[in-house]
Amino acid sequence: MIARWIILYNFPGGEQKAKRQSERVLIYGAGSAGRQLATALYHSEEFLSIAYVDDDENLSGLDVNGLRVYTSSEITALVERYDVDSILLAIPSASRVRRQSVVDSLSNLQIRILTLPGLSDLAGGKVTISDVREIDIADLLGREEVKPHQTLLDRCIRNQNVLITGAGGSIGSELCRQIIAQQPTTVVIYELTEFALYSIERELRLILPEDIQLIPILGNVLDKALLEQVMNGYAIDTVYHAAAYKHVPLVEANILSGIRNNLLGTWYTAEAAINCGVKNFVLISTDKAVRPTNVMGASKRFAELVLQGLALREKDTSAIRFAMVRFGNVLGSSGSVIPLFKQQIQDGGPVTVTHPEITRYFMTIPEAACLVLQAGSMGCSGDVFVLDMGEPVKIKSLAKKMINLSGHSVKDDANPDGEIEIVFPVYVTVKNSMKSC
Repeated sequence: MIARWIILYNFPGGEQKAKRQSERVLIYGAGSAGRQLATALYHSEEFLSIAYVDDDENLSGLDVNGLRVYTSSEITALVERYDVDSILLAIPSASRVRRQSVVDSLSNLQIRILTLPGLSDLAGGKVTISDVREIDIADLLGREEVKPHQTLLDRCIRNQNVLITGAGGSIGSELCRQIIAQQPTTVVIYELTEFALYSIERELRLILPEDIQLIPILGNVLDKALLEQVMNGYAIDTVYHAAAYKHVPLVEANILSGIRNNLLGTWYTAEAAINCGVKNFVLISTDKAVRPTNVMGASKRFAELVLQGLALREKDTSAIRFAMVRFGNVLGSSGSVIPLFKQQIQDGGPVTVTHPEITRYFMTIPEAACLVLQAGSMGCSGDVFVLDMGEPVKIKSLAKKMINLSGHSVKDDANPDGEIEIVFPVYVTVKNSMKSC
């Protein structure tokens, strides 16, 4: 043991001496994944494992693979004693609620948190150093994804011809991926932006089974003649209408373009679907259509009313079924606050929040798309479905948590020496305007 200590820690070529400049980490979880991770880190020059932390008090004080196991209540002392740089969460089997609870307990340490993906994402159940990644923002939401019903997924897709408008967007592209997994006969991806269409087509070609036909169409939803040509030409059974302008400030600055695309584009696509004998038409709507306070929300609500009017008009003459699905913010979409906050934190701040008390509902893109596919198979023509997005999240608290989990401190009145400040530019402007009045 003395010889081992001399060689590894003091000999000029010793492995641990070479790793003294590595990132010092605690491994949260002394189970199978944690032990595999410790073994992988032992041979890594990037990380130096200090100890395990585990909630099981029966493991406290044990040495596993040469590392001592401590209880979670000792984390703060360990961070200070060993000058820990990061904490690696090695609890892939834990539920999202449990992971969120652990993340909450660590957020005040102002230390970087890394994690392993869930068990389903670990190929063969073997943990490698490449599996370590930044914490998934979904772990901050504390809600479990709704399990899909396969019957509902199959009803409008399996062995049918499907058209997705706005296929290159955040929701549209995820709809394409999940629709292909349900074994349709033909998938037509309809997109206005050339690069977006090229990107999603190239991605889908890599996962496309040989028996599914993929047709890229570069077109505008305002082009009713092209829509009818495509729907007739490929005998479309189901349309998922995801094409829309959804960025509230941009639509406010371009009102006519927003209304033409969101309202008239939906109307023309729906009329084309009626004329071509389409069976199912699903509109991707938004929670901003509920008592709308902006042009984007009003245009989407108007589009819903148009479809409900068409459903009444066609109830005796056409077999088409219209469905509308509303949901809120999706994580990682273009326009979500999460990528913006990440970039602002990387740039050193400040992080901008619209209002100190603003709250939002969040959902992951895959879950939202999966629920859209299921909702489109339910109900009667003209029904509006509202997805249950869990509890609302306070944006200020989310920003603070993201700053702390990135290893930085929040600069505010309570901590004037912090690194990154949270500012409220719109709120301050309105407040000052009210004072001047």
